[in-house]
Amino acid sequence: MKIPIAEFDFSFSRSSGAGGQNVNKVNTKVTLAWNIKKSKSISEAQKKRFVEKYKRFIKAEGIVKIISQRFRNQSRNIADCTEKLHAMLESISKPTKKRVNTKPPKSSKLKRLDNKKNKSDIKKSRQKVKY
Repeated sequence: MKIPIAEFDFSFSRSSGAGGQNVNKVNTKVTLAWNIKKSKSISEAQKKRFVEKYKRFIKAEGIVKIISQRFRNQSRNIADCTEKLHAMLESISKPTKKRVNTKPPKSSKLKRLDNKKNKSDIKKSRQKVKY
């Protein structure tokens, strides 16, 4: 699923971390802002799944904010932001399957009860005998 780059707003600021004097001079940190509510690139169901799964990235008015300052130049950080967003969209592209509840097999129930009985016997054998 591709989203046109025109839907994104990029802002740039000074990055933290390594980079020497470059960090103090060049705005390499990239913040990608994307309005998910106004986007026509994804369906309403996908928007709902995105909001449920990635609500920590969504700010007021449905603006998705993704930040990258991993690299020392702007272009690579822009690419990193868009890759992060596309990975998020890929993970919500298909609805999750509902889990079907199943009964545990009889053998596993018996095994669990046998283990409980053995533990109980071990603990009883540690107790002092009362007269």
